[in-house]
Amino acid sequence: MKKVLITGSNGLLGQKLIELYLQDNTVELIATARGVNRYPIKKGYTYASLDVTDVRNVNDVISLHAPDTIIHTAAMTNVDVCEEDKVGAESLNVDAVLHLVEAANEIGAHFILLSTDFIFNGEAGPYTEEAEPDPLSYYGETKLAAENIVKHQSDKWSIARTVLVYGIVHDMSRSNIVLWAKGALEKGQPINVVTDQVRSPTLAEDLAIGCKLIEEKEAEGIFNISGKDQMSIVEIVERVADYFQLDKSIITQVSSKTLNQAAKRPPITGFDLTKSREVLGYDPHSFEEGIALLMKQIG
Repeated sequence: MKKVLITGSNGLLGQKLIELYLQDNTVELIATARGVNRYPIKKGYTYASLDVTDVRNVNDVISLHAPDTIIHTAAMTNVDVCEEDKVGAESLNVDAVLHLVEAANEIGAHFILLSTDFIFNGEAGPYTEEAEPDPLSYYGETKLAAENIVKHQSDKWSIARTVLVYGIVHDMSRSNIVLWAKGALEKGQPINVVTDQVRSPTLAEDLAIGCKLIEEKEAEGIFNISGKDQMSIVEIVERVADYFQLDKSIITQVSSKTLNQAAKRPPITGFDLTKSREVLGYDPHSFEEGIALLMKQIG
């Protein structure tokens, strides 16, 4: 039986991967995260506490479980926090990747890294897998450094790049752009939304499926795994308003320059999904289908 180990299993993508793999009885799943397991279902897989920044902990857990594949989802993803805590960002986003790659090489495991559209400067989106990276933020720099470690030091590797992931974790501890927009507009709260950033919002379930397709097919190289609809942030919010028939007149369109954010964001990203469709058979939901799935989960 094939063994798959997930890092960051308490996070949004990590939880969706557990959900997905629990439906597959041909795979032995090892879920890992820092601290206790926050996923409500505890049966059908193994859980191990893992601090990916601790090289000894990484080596102990990886050698003990000896997975065939490691899907590395753990990261510091708050772009502004990365800008303000560069030491923490480097430890979690770069050093941890090196620890895991070296441990994966020791046991011959396929290493899959989650990466981001923020490795690009946003001047020429949507991007193919071959586009030249040029990050604007420290977060983007750390993710690009992680990609380079994987490309140059991993014996068997894949990189899954994604964009603006949305979805619901089981304890509802985190919001996302859909729930934020819906909640504010339902309360009649005026909201400021940027017009000068374009993304391909990605349903967490689609990202999990994309990662599993890479693992199943043992497909090596870089793959774009995102939503298929490219739109501005304000259009995302307006489409949420349309879906729930909410008042769009309280949405104020603003420039990102007015927000005083610590980190620069790329203006136009989004991904060309041709390679992922052809090689993996990846076929993501539309944005409206994604919203419908979220609402079904909330009940």
